[in-house]
Amino acid sequence: MSIKKTIQSVLSQEDLNFLLTNRIPRIALTRFIGWFSQIENPLVAFASIKVWQFFSALDLSEAKEKSFKSMHACFTRELKPDARTINPDPRYLVSPCDALIGAFGQVNRGQVFQAKGFPYALKDLIPNEALAKSYEDCDYVTLRLTSSMYHRFHAPASMRIRRVTYISGDTWNVNPIALKRVKQLFCKNERAVIECELDSADKETGHILTLVPVAAILVASIRLHCLNLLLHLKYPGPNQIVCDAMVKKGEELGWFQHGSTIIVFAPRNYKLLKNFSLGDRIYMGEPLFESVH
Repeated sequence: MSIKKTIQSVLSQEDLNFLLTNRIPRIALTRFIGWFSQIENPLVAFASIKVWQFFSALDLSEAKEKSFKSMHACFTRELKPDARTINPDPRYLVSPCDALIGAFGQVNRGQVFQAKGFPYALKDLIPNEALAKSYEDCDYVTLRLTSSMYHRFHAPASMRIRRVTYISGDTWNVNPIALKRVKQLFCKNERAVIECELDSADKETGHILTLVPVAAILVASIRLHCLNLLLHLKYPGPNQIVCDAMVKKGEELGWFQHGSTIIVFAPRNYKLLKNFSLGDRIYMGEPLFESVH
């Protein structure tokens, strides 16, 4: 058996995977990787990216650039023009990122799921209690970005970003193994709550779309173009930042420093498309929710 297959076999053992990716100094390691990934040295960048490719399905054929000055530049790479098609139909909210479909469903009695049998209270994820309550009976979906995926995220619709709430926290792994073991994991990790007002004339049905990017081990720090700052574990605040940024459907919103998870809460008049199953791959710009009006 090759070294790669041997390591993959070892990491596929859930107990060991959880131990190696969680029972370690998570925050210290995350800060170290954040520093190391930004070293601008051709040899360090080349070697780091080769190791990354060895252990993952990293495909750089769609990348805008052919070479990278650091591992961080590769992580946050842009794609070639037209590498993704943004569905223009106004009936659809599109996926903000490349991802695997995680938990999805409706908010029920103030609860959502991170994995089967592992509910959490929405008010613990979103500190704005009124906003959390407004999503009762609304559809949501968890989008998980793997390490090799495109890490930038985009606007699901033409909308105005009204407020960003940053919550510093832990850096638990967000893979399915950890989600089945750590209760309220998303509520414990570093995250941002991005409140967006859709361009909707029907104010009675609700028109606030909320995106919750959740950081994880090795991937803490979130960059948003609407804010002139980097949200990271040492960010002092303020925690709530008022915005007034208009963005077009498909426009880039920002990126994770390395990648993680985005939870999307749709307005009441949008429903998640019926053809999704757990683990399905979706690409940025593909339809995710459909208007029911």
